[in-house]
Amino acid sequence: MKPLLFTSMLCLGATALLAQGPRRVDSVDPFIGTQGMGHAYPGATVPFGFVQLSPDTDTATYSLDGKTYNKDVYRYCAGYQFGDPTIVGFSHTHLHGTGHSDLGDLLVMPTVGALKLDPGTVEQPGSGYRSRYRGEVAKPGYYGVELTDPGVKAELTATSRVGFHRYTFPKSADSRIVLDLVHAIYNYEGKVLWSRVQVQGPDLVTGYRHVRGWARDRHLYFAMAFSKPFKAYGQQNQEPRSVYQGFWRKWDQTSNFPEMAGKALKLHFDFDTEAGEAIQVKVALSAVSEAGALANLRAETPHWDFDRVRHEAADAWERELARIDFAGTESQRRSFYTAFYHSLLGPVEFQDVDGHYRGVDGLIDEAKGFTNHTVFSLWDTHRALHPLYTLIEPKRAGDMVQSMLAHYDQSPWKMLPIWSHHGQENWCMIGYHAVSVIADAWLKGIRGFDGNRAFEAMKATATALGYDGLGDYMKLGWVPDDGHSSSASKTLEYAYDDWAIAQMARDLGRKEDEAAFTKRAFSSRNLWDPKTGFMRARRRDGQWREPFDPMQTHDQGYIEGNAWNYSLYMPHDAAWLVAQSGGGEAFAKHLDELFTMHLDDKFFAETEDLGRESMMGNYAHGNEPSHHVPYLYVWAGQPWKTQEKVRAILEQMYQNRPDGLCGNDDVGQMSAWYLFGALGFYPVAPGSNEYVIGAPASREMAIAFEDGRRLVLRAPKLDAKNTYVQGITLNGRPWDKAYFRHEDLVKGGEIVYHMGPKPNKAWGTAPAARPYALPMAQRP
Repeated sequence: MKPLLFTSMLCLGATALLAQGPRRVDSVDPFIGTQGMGHAYPGATVPFGFVQLSPDTDTATYSLDGKTYNKDVYRYCAGYQFGDPTIVGFSHTHLHGTGHSDLGDLLVMPTVGALKLDPGTVEQPGSGYRSRYRGEVAKPGYYGVELTDPGVKAELTATSRVGFHRYTFPKSADSRIVLDLVHAIYNYEGKVLWSRVQVQGPDLVTGYRHVRGWARDRHLYFAMAFSKPFKAYGQQNQEPRSVYQGFWRKWDQTSNFPEMAGKALKLHFDFDTEAGEAIQVKVALSAVSEAGALANLRAETPHWDFDRVRHEAADAWERELARIDFAGTESQRRSFYTAFYHSLLGPVEFQDVDGHYRGVDGLIDEAKGFTNHTVFSLWDTHRALHPLYTLIEPKRAGDMVQSMLAHYDQSPWKMLPIWSHHGQENWCMIGYHAVSVIADAWLKGIRGFDGNRAFEAMKATATALGYDGLGDYMKLGWVPDDGHSSSASKTLEYAYDDWAIAQMARDLGRKEDEAAFTKRAFSSRNLWDPKTGFMRARRRDGQWREPFDPMQTHDQGYIEGNAWNYSLYMPHDAAWLVAQSGGGEAFAKHLDELFTMHLDDKFFAETEDLGRESMMGNYAHGNEPSHHVPYLYVWAGQPWKTQEKVRAILEQMYQNRPDGLCGNDDVGQMSAWYLFGALGFYPVAPGSNEYVIGAPASREMAIAFEDGRRLVLRAPKLDAKNTYVQGITLNGRPWDKAYFRHEDLVKGGEIVYHMGPKPNKAWGTAPAARPYALPMAQRP
């Protein structure tokens, strides 16, 4: 009875902790990460919402001459840069934190005065419908701003599938709401393949647009309702004149024509307004049909109470943020809860209220027993974001796994998603990291899907011979550099993915598959060059790629990194890497040098996802392949250096200001790293069920698990001087391991970090070397 009573008391204590203090949602600052490389947007959305209704501040196009890449477009992956002088309008779909982009659908902008259907230029805002602005306010589920040129106050809120606008106009007979169906993020001439709008009545229009972008066959349908009937409406179709015109010329299609279609539609809806009069607009989205968009509109916003929707959105955020309580100063809470907020922006729910959605095969399917999700930036998010969900949101994590398996079923390639959004595979980045997400979820006890069916999908993906050098990898044991870009990075990431597959095979009792994928998992060792001490790109004949520069991030066989960083990408085989490097002392010195050496800007000048703000020495926290590196000191027998480095990264690389993120947040991966770092542990190798211990960032934290259990994390002596772990107790028992297992955490209870001013070099044993499934004679 005593252990049960002890746990019950801790649960009560955690419940009290979670109930105290200000609302967590009030600590979130959506402007963090909206300037520079963070690529965040400040607009209105709900947790995992399909709608992200947010301001766009420029019309940067993918190319200026139709031939070459316009580097300036990279700044506008989220459509917005804090500090830009004008707002172009408010579009309904955005990607959070990515380093490539798409979307920016259905831009809406209120105007007053002469009709202008082009945005104009930033140098001359009066030349178009864009406007200067002041008084921006951003909170979870709400955005507000004063558009100074038309004198309109704009306010935005959202449900999962509906964007809700409120525009307060001055007195005018020339008030308008513009709908631009040409506008897009990463736009180019011809991106919109077709669009159509039908006026269903004086206060309702429906339509769709078909777009070819990063997702090359994307369909988006909408229903747009107005709180006040418009007195007139019209359009311009700005596409080049077609040789075939048909007989539509019988009509004047530019004014009050109820069916509008074309590749470059821009519409206006006209009103008489009194001073201070608010016109509200609701825009519901669907990837299925206009009828689906109408059903979403009626189900989620059957009323015109903007403030009710705003408060419901804030409450939805509070419920999600309440999964973790974090005590600290106002500044610390702002950092933590903004990171938590960012980690819940995606993947997004991708289905109508009736469960129907458009699959990767282009057909309409129905999600039965799960909620379908999209925006899987898996090269980034398999590392910490998805493991965060398996820990705190296992139900949603299971839904995401089932979404990936549905993708596999619909895929003409019979592969799991690589990088997908809006039901489309875009093939960005490398690896096949859906297998890591699925294995990690399965091994941590998440069910609701068939394990053997999932394994077959994982195996099929990992044996797709035509995919990105995979056939050569299976034949040679590495991806050859002659004929394949980023060959070293691909080999290293394929090897980790294969290890994750082997772990699931072991759990399912599939011994032959376990042995085969374990053998493949150690392919990374084939790139080790003992003369240089780095992992190097290798040619088909086995020779190293020459010339070799371990500092250079470009054209060396690595993607968005260099040899110093990518040579450490063996999260599943860290003990071997330490041994090859000369043992713990030598490996720790290598890591010390990584964090302290200077890397000249010339070495990453050709890599747009890395900048000076991304770097700590030569350690590139601004990009994902390095995220596990600070925790490798544990395998070197120096866990106190992990504690030092993680704390330094938390304090230096995450700042409470618009340019406060050191790199792309990448659909929340960067933010998920912060959360784990602050909690005091990190999933170095998802699929191992192990979290390597760092050091906590707060004296009092608590995790509320979905089954009602609570885990309290305390560090009562933590302060500016007492930053080193002296020891840990787990539910009152001493804990000498430098890692927790998943089952240790989800049982709930209490973890106490005992902190002190100096390292305790006697504390903390590393995770064991990963077990082999091969006979001795077959081991690498």
